[in-house]
Amino acid sequence: MRPTLIVLHYTAMASCAEARDRLCAPEHEVSAHWLISEAGETEALVDEAHRAWHAGAGEWAGLSDINSHSIGIEMANSGSQPFPEPQMAALERVLAGVLARWSIPPYRVIAHSDMAPLRKGDPGARFDWRRLALAGLSVWPKAGEAPPDSFAANTRVFGYPDAPQEAQLAAFRLRFRPWATGPLDRVDAGLAADLAQRYPAG
Repeated sequence: MRPTLIVLHYTAMASCAEARDRLCAPEHEVSAHWLISEAGETEALVDEAHRAWHAGAGEWAGLSDINSHSIGIEMANSGSQPFPEPQMAALERVLAGVLARWSIPPYRVIAHSDMAPLRKGDPGARFDWRRLALAGLSVWPKAGEAPPDSFAANTRVFGYPDAPQEAQLAAFRLRFRPWATGPLDRVDAGLAADLAQRYPAG
């Protein structure tokens, strides 16, 4: 396997130890390449050259078998708490290494919710995507406005799978505009237009 994507997750479990036990138990049929604790401890669970079962059904930039094309990084987090500084710093170190080893561009670092907007919400609204972008480890759109009816096409160009607008908007806002509420607007569309222009087929 030569990975071309990195998918970020939260474990949604009570502790890192509990998450590790689950990720390493064959009967659960779930695994990830890396696990990062709240304290910033990192553990490689699956060799990066091997397939892990972390993504499940979904799609990104036309790829439907995400597990065969990606490295999965799990962060110990219940889904309702902030990501501590030691954990974020450790993630930055892991990401920098993975991106360099496999020549993966930063725009190919995505959320689990990006590739599976109908069923996943991790790493969630409390995850700091802008921090990663500022470190050159992901991307962040430039502010602007565009017609709302351009949103669906531009999110597809960037890489999102086809999904009902409500699900697409929810996944997009989780990552790029988590404070936003209400219906799709010109700001959402403007962010999507910038991403599509700069990172087509993300």
